[in-house]
Amino acid sequence: MHRDGAHGVIRYLPALIAAPEEPPDLDGSDHPVRAVTRAVAGDEASWTPAAAAEITERFDELAPDWENRLRPEEFVGLPDACERGLLEPSALCLEVGSGTGFGTVHLAAHFRATIAMDISAGMLALAPPGLAPRVRADGASLPLPDDSVDVVALINMLLFPSEVDRVLRPGGAVLWFNTLGERTPIHLTADEVAAALPGRWSGVASEALWATWTVLRRETGVG
Repeated sequence: MHRDGAHGVIRYLPALIAAPEEPPDLDGSDHPVRAVTRAVAGDEASWTPAAAAEITERFDELAPDWENRLRPEEFVGLPDACERGLLEPSALCLEVGSGTGFGTVHLAAHFRATIAMDISAGMLALAPPGLAPRVRADGASLPLPDDSVDVVALINMLLFPSEVDRVLRPGGAVLWFNTLGERTPIHLTADEVAAALPGRWSGVASEALWATWTVLRRETGVG
C-alpha cells in the first residue's frame, strides 16, 4: 500500500515477523509523555529546560529497573527495518535516546559504527560496555556538526525534527521504531514523522512483532 501526502510517498510493506501472542498489557495513548511527544514534534520550542530536567530525572529514576520493563523480543524488528529500509551496513548511525542499549545491540550489529546518545546518565551507565561509544546529550541540541551521520535512529524516542535533519548527511535516513506500535507511550505514525520533518520525506514502513517502524529519506531538491 502507498500513501502520498504533503510529505511524500510512504510505501507500507507487509509484516514479516508476526506477533505470537497478545502485546504486553500497556496502553500508552493517554500517557503524559505522549502529549510531550506530539508537542515537541510539532514545535521544538515547547521543549523547555524544565521539561528536559523533568524527563532526565524520570529516566534516571527508572534506569535501575529498566531491564525489567522491556523485553528483548520487542526489538527483534530492528534488523528487518534496517534490511528492508535499505540502510547500508557501511553507514555511521546515531542512536538518539539509546537508553540501556536494547536497541543498540541490533544497530551495532548492522552498522559499521554506532553512537549511543541519551539524556539520562543513569540509562547510559547501564548500557553494555564496548557496544558503542556513549554520549550524554539532549536530543534537542545534538553535539555533532551539520551533515555528520548517515542514519539517525530513534527507538521510543522524542523527535526533534530540525536537529535530526541538521546532523543527517545528504541522502541520509531516519529510522523511527516504536516497540509496541501505537501502544508505545512515545509514538508517532510514519506519516506524522514524515510530516514533522522539514522538507519532503519519503520511505517505507511496516510492522514487526508488536512494533511499528519506518525508514525515511529526504527527497533531494525539495524543501
